Amino acid sequence: MKYLNPVIKGFYPDPSVCEADGKYYLAASSFQYFPGVPLFESDDLVNWTQFGYALTRPEQVMLDKINSSGGVFAPTLRYHNGRFYMVTTNDTTKQNFYVWTDDIYGEWSDPVYVNQGGIDPSLFFDDGRVYFISNSVYDGAKNGIVQCEIDICTGKRLTESRCIWTGSGGRFLESPHMYKINGKYYLMAAEGGTEYGHMITYAVSDSPWGSFTGYPDNPVLTNRNKAPYIIQGIGHGDLIQDKNDDWHILCLGFRQMHEWMPFHHLGREVFLVPVTFGSDGWFTAGRDGTCDEEYEIAGNSVQNEKRSYTFENMLWNVDWQYLRKPSPENYIFEKDGITLIGTDISLNDVDSPTFICTHQRDFRFELNVNISVDKVTNDLCKDGTEAGVTVFHDENEHYDIAIKYDESGYYAALILNIGGINHTQATLRLEKNSCVFGIKADNYGYTFLADGKELGYGAAKYLSSEVCGGFTGTVIGFYAVGGIRASFSDLEIKYL
Repeated sequence: MKYLNPVIKGFYPDPSVCEADGKYYLAASSFQYFPGVPLFESDDLVNWTQFGYALTRPEQVMLDKINSSGGVFAPTLRYHNGRFYMVTTNDTTKQNFYVWTDDIYGEWSDPVYVNQGGIDPSLFFDDGRVYFISNSVYDGAKNGIVQCEIDICTGKRLTESRCIWTGSGGRFLESPHMYKINGKYYLMAAEGGTEYGHMITYAVSDSPWGSFTGYPDNPVLTNRNKAPYIIQGIGHGDLIQDKNDDWHILCLGFRQMHEWMPFHHLGREVFLVPVTFGSDGWFTAGRDGTCDEEYEIAGNSVQNEKRSYTFENMLWNVDWQYLRKPSPENYIFEKDGITLIGTDISLNDVDSPTFICTHQRDFRFELNVNISVDKVTNDLCKDGTEAGVTVFHDENEHYDIAIKYDESGYYAALILNIGGINHTQATLRLEKNSCVFGIKADNYGYTFLADGKELGYGAAKYLSSEVCGGFTGTVIGFYAVGGIRASFSDLEIKYL
């Protein structure tokens, strides 16, 4: 079958994959968004369907008032003896922990903490032992892959933590994953930072404790010198063998908005890259060690892609997320819409506004949604009270189209928030307390409409990681601020 990359579009970075009972399961990072760690399933490694999250209860992870791009970093998903384990880091609290479940479609356990520092933790099961691996600092300064043996029931360390590999020389050595293949131990990692110098490297040993010998041609996979090329940032991968005994890497990467414009705003996405093992035991990946847009692998499946999203064909507990620690009483769900009740927390605050979002999955789309508002307290005229639609990167960078109110009545406003500067680009007086908001997006930006009238434009590069910093991507959200009750209906997001 032929397939196109990315196989999961939009902000789903740091993929980790495992196989169980003939299906593949994948977890991704979620940072300050809740629920945390989105989960996907697939029959063929190409077509992925999200079905839930691993962290669905506030007591599983502390996200209250955390910094953007803090919170839940890269997970590792593993299956052993009928049980799933997801191990991750809360980078804000500097805690490594794992949760487990016997039913991946159900609830996960409370966290089990492991007293080993660093980020990007991984679990490796081998001959009755369980190894906990992370990137960390050792000898006071050097960055390395650090490992200890743990009791999987309690998280208690059974050995001292020890550095087992220092990488191939790239900066920010991270994303360690261990595999036992044909009696050898393969340690795969990422180096170069999760930007344009990102790469995957690996080493091999006869023991999980080393010593590890690096692949002579490291990096095994990178797009760092592939220019001009849309796909960049390839790295942070997980190795998986399919039902045909072929090997693959599922890794993150990002798509620039244009080959000559080095900006990406969709976030880091999931790419699938074929792997080939040689007779000498070393493996290669991709085409000459790079990731391309199109590959052909064994199988008769057809790659399918959902292109239209509505309230009716999306699931509230799967396709939508909140910021940090939401207040459930401010959300009223219907099959064909949602009502939001505003608070004094805005999108500009490092906090939990009344806000619900879905990931932007591609560059080009058209959005239409009907919004109607009602006053619920006497501060509706208060400056800053509003409800609407936002294209959101973080609290300092987002574009909002909103219904507001003054002494003359209701009006629509386009507010561009860039670098913490909030600018009202345009307004349109409304005859009533409702409006149809529209967004037309392409690779370069967003055009905003109210009742079919164009209000203005926001350039996508100002929502990009190159401008905003951090590790997240753009999401499409609905929000309410202040003494207002806002109902949203008749949504369609159509990707073109």
